[in-house]
Amino acid sequence: MLEIITGGALSLIQDCGRCGVMKNGFTQSGAIDRQAYELANSLLGNEPGAPAIEMTAKGITAWFDKETLFCITGGIFDAKLNDRPLENNRVYRAVKDDIISIGNAKKGLRCYLAVSGGFLVRKTLGSASTDMKSGIGGIEGRKLRSYDKIDYGAPLPVSEEGKSAKRVALFPDTIEVRAVPGPQDDMFSDETLSVFFSDEFTVSPALDRMGIRLDGPEIKGKDGCDIISDGIVFGSVQIPNSGSPIILMADHQTTGGYAKIATVISADLPKLAQARPGNKIRFIKVTVEEAEEAAIAGPQEPVCNYRITEV
Repeated sequence: MLEIITGGALSLIQDCGRCGVMKNGFTQSGAIDRQAYELANSLLGNEPGAPAIEMTAKGITAWFDKETLFCITGGIFDAKLNDRPLENNRVYRAVKDDIISIGNAKKGLRCYLAVSGGFLVRKTLGSASTDMKSGIGGIEGRKLRSYDKIDYGAPLPVSEEGKSAKRVALFPDTIEVRAVPGPQDDMFSDETLSVFFSDEFTVSPALDRMGIRLDGPEIKGKDGCDIISDGIVFGSVQIPNSGSPIILMADHQTTGGYAKIATVISADLPKLAQARPGNKIRFIKVTVEEAEEAAIAGPQEPVCNYRITEV
């Protein structure tokens, strides 16, 4: 059992998310930095989709009531096990009465805590992911708070203390993400599209798991930006009538009534997961074929935030 002493700023149980439920009005949710989440489970030898704890800006302090192996991935946070500093992307052993404390983010915005075998959380609609809007998943559909208890089993035989992945920190102030125009790019002039794909935007403080609002040049439709509501995906760039783009993230709404000028490719979404207020965003125009090639190639430079090499 892991007992939460302090819950941090926004700490949530997440897994790969729930699929096939958007038609019923539920968003997919799931880990917003899938690359970091998957790395944590891979290092521990967990099954893909094992639940982990996602922390934003400031992490948890918690007590282990029995032995386990664990690791931390994603953004660089001030983390300790008792008084021992912890590195990202390395498997550690915790024993009964150990205290883990994960403080403020030093680089990036989100980190993940995974344990051997995953946290034992009941699934809702096929997933343990927390969806706070719907109040489902995780612990009562909410963020973690003091006195919450999350069970985990005995360490898996395949989990190996000390196993690590070499990390190359890539948390640039200016984040370049590739995006495919559309599906409503025809509602914008060629001049506006040129501005969108050449100018720089700034991440505003208005960012959460639902979306990232950007400040910068106004992006206006030729005749406004209202449309008949249609589907939204993780990475859609929606343009409200204010002209300030919003990149929709893991907890995005299922449909929306504003034009979507572009869609960030899936391979680059982990970069956005670690974006902080004040970071700059540049959109690089690519084709559907190039997006597919990047997805097939998997996480590699310059696509991802980390170079993964087991040592």
